[in-house]
Amino acid sequence: MWMRGGTSKGGYFLASDLPADKAARDAFLLGMMGSPDTRQIDGMGGADPLTSKVGVISKSNRPGVDVDYLFLQVFVDQAIVTDAQNCGNILAGVGPFAIERGLVKAVDGVTPVTIFMENTEQTAVARIRTPGGKVTYLGDAKIDGVPGTSAPIPIAFKDTAGSSCGALLPTGKAVDVVEGVEVTMIDDGMPCVVMRAADLGITGVETPDELEANATLRAKLEAIRLKCGPLMNLGDVTKKSVPKMTMVSAPREGGAISTRTFIPHRCHDAIGVLGAVSVASACLLKGSPAAALAVTGSGQERSLSIEHPTGEMTVVVTLDDAGAVASAAILRTARKLMDGVVFAD
Repeated sequence: MWMRGGTSKGGYFLASDLPADKAARDAFLLGMMGSPDTRQIDGMGGADPLTSKVGVISKSNRPGVDVDYLFLQVFVDQAIVTDAQNCGNILAGVGPFAIERGLVKAVDGVTPVTIFMENTEQTAVARIRTPGGKVTYLGDAKIDGVPGTSAPIPIAFKDTAGSSCGALLPTGKAVDVVEGVEVTMIDDGMPCVVMRAADLGITGVETPDELEANATLRAKLEAIRLKCGPLMNLGDVTKKSVPKMTMVSAPREGGAISTRTFIPHRCHDAIGVLGAVSVASACLLKGSPAAALAVTGSGQERSLSIEHPTGEMTVVVTLDDAGAVASAAILRTARKLMDGVVFAD
């Protein structure tokens, strides 16, 4: 099933429909997407990392969990399929897909789907609108980066700290200096390196195309990323899609912070779901580059609007008694685009 999940798009498969052997599975997915090729002209991919994604779903045997979800990023221009990261946008389509495929029995009204995210071994709960016991994709929820409106899919995350790196702050510090730039290396669902845009010689309001055309900036970001990888317990990240590189500046549209994110070599038109959670958490770290620029409000529950090139994404965070993020929730939408058979050769 081809679906839009949040601001991404990709193929959703039952695990049982894919080859059990990892090498055979990856070869199939590369052929299916048309990679490696910058246009992906011979496959289903849309010549962009955001449209070259895969969700693999199976009924779960874990107590209290409905389905297991494995996210795979299929590189566009390289013969690489990686499970090194999670994806909160593709996650938005997992609940509807699971109901459509009969893995979860829907109720009349709203059906909660508890999802185990295999990439990070953590759990999320998505609430799917199912009037009459059937998934509806129609509704009045709007998310920036997607035209029109759809049925809302609220997703609650818990225990996301250290999803891939083993700790919220893998170096144990809110601020490190890498390549002469102050950074926060953070993992609250997505490994990110957060730094001030001004320290990279930009304003933070440039368009993604302008930033991608800035060869000096891209070289500097990659130098920082390669050094941060081992420090974040990610090893050699030369051929990995993490960490994401987020440059922050003061909010301009009434939000908490403004962002520009490389994922890691293309500048995102928006921001990833879990990347937004990590950035929101960085904004709440005293002394961090983001905290110095952010408007975070007060109280145990806070709504942080993370501004990005095509709008904003609001993260609702609940803090514990120590002021750390205990849970985060976000609103996404999804839409079924095609249900059928796809070929790899």
